[in-house]
Amino acid sequence: MIKITITANEADQRLDRFLKKYMKRASLSAIYKMIRKDVKINGKRAKEDTQLREGDELALYMTEEKLAELTAPIKKKAAKRQFKIAYEDENVLIVDKPKGLLTHGDAHEKKNTLVNQVCGYLQDKGEYYPSREKTFVPSPVNRIDRNTTGLVIFGKTAAALRLLTGLLRERDHVEKYYMTIVCGKLDKEMTLEGKLAKDHDRNISSVDDEGKEAKTQVRPLITGEKFSLAEARIFTGRTHQIRVHLADAGYPLAGDVKYGTPKMSEYLRKQGVSMQLLHAYKLVFNNMPEELAALEGKVVEAAPPADFARAKEKLVR
Repeated sequence: MIKITITANEADQRLDRFLKKYMKRASLSAIYKMIRKDVKINGKRAKEDTQLREGDELALYMTEEKLAELTAPIKKKAAKRQFKIAYEDENVLIVDKPKGLLTHGDAHEKKNTLVNQVCGYLQDKGEYYPSREKTFVPSPVNRIDRNTTGLVIFGKTAAALRLLTGLLRERDHVEKYYMTIVCGKLDKEMTLEGKLAKDHDRNISSVDDEGKEAKTQVRPLITGEKFSLAEARIFTGRTHQIRVHLADAGYPLAGDVKYGTPKMSEYLRKQGVSMQLLHAYKLVFNNMPEELAALEGKVVEAAPPADFARAKEKLVR
């Protein structure tokens, strides 16, 4: 029998999810079989959805050799750091993501991701030791598209990650602002509230009354004859929300080949713009809980990248 004491970074999650993350090489069916026959919490049998608490004693009825086999680390190639640090304290890291970098891995790219780069950075600092953590990995609480640049928030501890995730859902604690260049003469503020539905197979979203609630506020910063610089604040986090809302309103993002028109995309390619010009540039933190007091009233900003600035000078006149 092997005993494991649940720490703060492992608490407040289901038993089956803890075991699956801890025993990375075990199949899900093996995990459920294990729970039925070979696992006790504080000396008692438990169901797969039992919530673990800090201080719980988990008993695993297996050999140390078997456990070592199931928990053997899956080696990942170290990812070279590409992000900039916008803000950091003991609980939170906010980074400025460049274009072309995935926040999480997908079927095509699993190694060079923002998450892996951040984990490598925290390991180098001596603030994250994968060998000491059974399940916790520093993770983002918001995500932006591969070719969107800007600010992404990471929880450096499990407690901070849970708090931040909850605060973003409540909407009135973290204000998220984006800067973008849109096609057209945008000369008035707009509140866009069309519901959005996602087509997972094609990875696109559309305005659809059967979709999920979405709200975007847009205001012009510089109004040009053909293109305008605008600020967008999102109150929800739907896939491609800003891109879809603005395209539906008649102001597609410059360089957005997915939601823009072929004619405009061709014109912009000749101007050297081939990706959507969208940058998550500002976060404002309000009404923070005591555990995240360092963020109270904080405004974190990241300047747009050089190619965005060049496009602005060329297009917005």
